[in-house]
Amino acid sequence: MALATTSQSTIAASEQGTKSYLFPFILVTCLFFLWGFSYGLLDVLNKHFQDTMNVSKARSTLLQAAYFGAYFLVALPAGLFMNKFGYKRGIIVGLSLFATGAFLFYLFAASDIANDSKFNFFLGAFLILASGLTFLETAANPYSTVLGKPELSEFRLNLSQSFNGVGAFLGPLVGGYLFFSEGEGSTGSSQLGSVQIVYVVIGIVVSLFAILFWRTHLPEIKESTIVSSIDQDIKPLAAHRHFIWSVAAQFFYVGAQVGIAALFINYCIEADRTINAQTASKLLGTSLLLFTIGRFTGSALMKKFAPNKLLTVYALINIVLCVVVVYLKGIFSVYALMAIFFFESIMFPTIFALGVKDLGHHTKKGSSFLVMSIAGGAIMPYVMGFIADKTAYTPNAYLIPLFCFALVAWYGWKGYKVK
Repeated sequence: MALATTSQSTIAASEQGTKSYLFPFILVTCLFFLWGFSYGLLDVLNKHFQDTMNVSKARSTLLQAAYFGAYFLVALPAGLFMNKFGYKRGIIVGLSLFATGAFLFYLFAASDIANDSKFNFFLGAFLILASGLTFLETAANPYSTVLGKPELSEFRLNLSQSFNGVGAFLGPLVGGYLFFSEGEGSTGSSQLGSVQIVYVVIGIVVSLFAILFWRTHLPEIKESTIVSSIDQDIKPLAAHRHFIWSVAAQFFYVGAQVGIAALFINYCIEADRTINAQTASKLLGTSLLLFTIGRFTGSALMKKFAPNKLLTVYALINIVLCVVVVYLKGIFSVYALMAIFFFESIMFPTIFALGVKDLGHHTKKGSSFLVMSIAGGAIMPYVMGFIADKTAYTPNAYLIPLFCFALVAWYGWKGYKVK
């Protein structure tokens, strides 16, 4: 979150200058890793459930709908909760919901019910788990930006989000290894035991983090009463044009990101017949490694180039790559799809940071709306899955991300400007 020096959220004055923010920043950055790992597993589960529970591509993307739909439903309540009770309690609530959803996965996988009903239960577990992640994102994104010098806020958020990429990279590797057995090709496993193991471990780890946060002192964010101008302060949130466009850009960007990953395994199998589900999972993991490298690289580049310009250039490159993905076949098109991950890496934190600039006392509410816009990840994958099913050709679905990146490019070019 990039705030002008005079309009930033600040740490309580009594704590400024007397406390080091390094440990709180490290602790909060760990949260980014946790929900990145959870997201990385999601796209592998998508294909795994297609195979083990016999669901269509479109229906399997309801996992993404439940996961990201929670952000739309819970973001504002999470913001209100933290305005009243503070960010530390919000983080603890988020971790508790995260752990609860993970443990429910273990129970539902072990239940002896029909696959159709079991899949619906999994959707409910994802909704609870993602509700916890919504609390974490609503707190951690703005929190990481204020734990240090305001002029480095975009750098800090991109750095924290880089560890989100590390978790997202490891998720498909773990999921691919456990969910798809060697030699099974694209048929996947016939059991859900591996799902139980993974999610019970996640539940235990997240529970331990909840205890750690409960026992750790964290500085509390307070809104500054000093803003860059009286006009900026008294304007309603909806009058901040750059913020409104940031919500739209974030909605379409997240929709593109989630949809690209959700059908990644299906695309690889169709584009190159020598690729099976387990190999595609490894390629997805490699793609998310590129995503992670892109985060660290982008953080470094932002010290030399304006964030909005970098955002525009990356979005334009992804438009070209989407054209290749849609109209070409074979391993070259798979490599183009993988390259998209690198160039989309900086988009979420950069749009977020540009969107909340100069919002003054609207910053917390603005952050909640930007987290709500993650709901694009609930809608676009289903649209892409529907297109893939109806045309019986997954590459056609990647026209949707192409148009999403076009809006992101426009935002980085013109829409980000504070009026």
